[in-house]
Amino acid sequence: MASDILFLLCLLKAFPQNSATNSTTTMSPSSTSSVTEVYTRTQYCKWPCECPETDPVCPAGVSLLIDGCECCKMCAKQIRENCTEADICDVHRGLYCDYSRDRPRYEIGVCALYEGEIESWQKNCILHTSSWSPCSKTCGLGISTRISNDNDQCRMTKESRLCNLRPCEEDIIKHIKPGKKCLAVYRRDGPMNYTLSGCTSETIYRPKYCGVCTDNRCCTPYKSKTIEVNFQCPDGTRFTKKIMWINACFCNLSCKNPNDIFADLAHYHDYSEIAN
Repeated sequence: MASDILFLLCLLKAFPQNSATNSTTTMSPSSTSSVTEVYTRTQYCKWPCECPETDPVCPAGVSLLIDGCECCKMCAKQIRENCTEADICDVHRGLYCDYSRDRPRYEIGVCALYEGEIESWQKNCILHTSSWSPCSKTCGLGISTRISNDNDQCRMTKESRLCNLRPCEEDIIKHIKPGKKCLAVYRRDGPMNYTLSGCTSETIYRPKYCGVCTDNRCCTPYKSKTIEVNFQCPDGTRFTKKIMWINACFCNLSCKNPNDIFADLAHYHDYSEIAN
């Protein structure tokens, strides 16, 4: 009996591949494919370029840039928005596309601030309020917008206010003095009430308006502020609206592109006086 057991032990040592305790491992088909598989990168840029006939209209504070494909104009991506090689981040705000969370593909990133400012953004809210956009209408009641994160949630939200650069029904040219080509600021003789959708302001006002020129110059607000006007409606309801209050205007040959908020920096010597 003992000799039989000894014989079996010798066989196990001589032929380990036949043992049930063999520890040799082989790669499964699935693991082999994961090693040899070649990842196909998504092509976000396509040539020849196919751009829309008109440029997009970007929200106030968002830059209109050429996309990463050097093809079409696009509204730049903002902080914490997804970005790709085509959809680029807003460089005017110091943003770059962070691909670190998309390893190993590095295809879709997130717009972030420059290194060193990321932690401060996450820990403390960095307040930002853009300047008000130009009025949507050159005469009559229009809308001006801006973006701001000055709120409890530190979220970028759009704010709006009513604006009226000049009355459409008024012939301001007749008020230009003899020998002059421009009237920078126009003001009606008597006070008035603001009216909106059949509702009337509870207080009377005597607002200033931007004037006009007989040459190629245009008159735009130079200094303004935002006031809150209370309205009362015929049915007894009340509401409050923010309205642009013009303090001063000036006339120049370079009229701004309504979508280019950075044009203010080029035209005004004292930019701090323009901000509310």
